[in-house]
Amino acid sequence: MQKIIFLFFPLYLSLPALCRAQDAAAADLLQKARARLELVNDYRASGRMKTDVSFLKVPDANVVVWFKRPDKLKIRNEKGISLVPKGAVTISLNNLLKGEYLVLDAGKVRLDGHNVRVIKLLPKDENADLVLTTLYIDESRLLILKARTTTRENGSYEVAMTYGKYSAFALPDNVIFTFNIKDYKLPKGVTFDYDDGTSGKAETATKTQGRVEISYSSYVINRGVPDSVFQ
Repeated sequence: MQKIIFLFFPLYLSLPALCRAQDAAAADLLQKARARLELVNDYRASGRMKTDVSFLKVPDANVVVWFKRPDKLKIRNEKGISLVPKGAVTISLNNLLKGEYLVLDAGKVRLDGHNVRVIKLLPKDENADLVLTTLYIDESRLLILKARTTTRENGSYEVAMTYGKYSAFALPDNVIFTFNIKDYKLPKGVTFDYDDGTSGKAETATKTQGRVEISYSSYVINRGVPDSVFQ
């Protein structure tokens, strides 16, 4: 019995050190993924946006998206408006990763055919709106495939990304943003046709999640974007 205790006691003591090593490795991976994002100072992207909110009738629309470091983002569609919840600024991962975080390793999973590392981020600022973010990072490509975020003011939402010809800049070809409808707020002064549930589609009456999808056709990267675009 004494030998068994002797053998397992050092192992027990080593667990905190092992966890610290895993968290350090996760922090290093996060830094490498962030470095990929920092290759982009600005961009102008063209794409197609599909909006699926049960109580609104919103047609698909062509959009232009502008970004400028460190955290400026604007989405404008062909109708002159952008129907995207406030929290959707995290469509730009640069915005999501700004600030300082406690980084925790949450293991590995398989996602969309890729081996990914799951990393949880806890903000060091106790007054930050962001409460918790969970990132799914493709270790081989250093790309963030999914981010789940919980905030104090804007509810919880998820951003999923797929990459193609712009993966060298960590810019996605497709972004799917899902959110809780109960946290949805229309932009001030904007009105739309409402779906009153009489269309025969009973599922819309009980749908609890909204979805915004942007499929990008092209990016113009690091060519300069004037500040006036965001005013």
